[in-house]
Amino acid sequence: MKDWLTVAMPKGRIFTEAAEMLRMAGFELPPEFDDSRKLIIDVPEECFRFILAKPMDVPTYVEYGVADLGIAGKDVMLEEERDVYELLDLQISACYLAVAGLPHTQMNDVAPKIATKYPNVAAAYFREQGEQVEIIKLNGSIELAPLIGLADRIVDIVSTGRTLKENGLIEYEDIVNITSRLIVNPVSYRMKDARISDVVERLTEVIEQEKVVK
Repeated sequence: MKDWLTVAMPKGRIFTEAAEMLRMAGFELPPEFDDSRKLIIDVPEECFRFILAKPMDVPTYVEYGVADLGIAGKDVMLEEERDVYELLDLQISACYLAVAGLPHTQMNDVAPKIATKYPNVAAAYFREQGEQVEIIKLNGSIELAPLIGLADRIVDIVSTGRTLKENGLIEYEDIVNITSRLIVNPVSYRMKDARISDVVERLTEVIEQEKVVK
């Protein structure tokens, strides 16, 4: 009997792009798959079960084995540092982490404040720069922090830069480029290796084809 695979996927842009990749790899996903409001979607024809989750939770589901595979941004992988294997750079949902703030402003010399959804990544970055900062963790609307005087700088995801520009902010430094990755639970990788290898091979073919087209 074919092994079922449970895949944790984040809602939003990554989900849409990953679903398209799976279809290009020959996996038959139903048309309503993209528009469903269900949190768990079974695709019996392909022996897949999909768990739709918040991006930060995907590596947790994979680490604890409730999902065999997951699709997570590299930003989440760096922040969460979960015990999972990274199998493949899917090269979708490209963006980058950057330091941003108001133009023509200096950071506080005594205790610069950095607002971010990525406290671990931000702390590690400024530590590498030899700067001691105070990290303020926020869960949304990070761009607001410098505008109301909560922080000197922010560390956040930048895709087009439009949100920063519309809020009067500029980029000061790029930290790391981000794409989405296929990750796997270590036990699942051993127990379902043939099925997982098939998924990886088929997705790799799609990635290579896309390189040729570009």
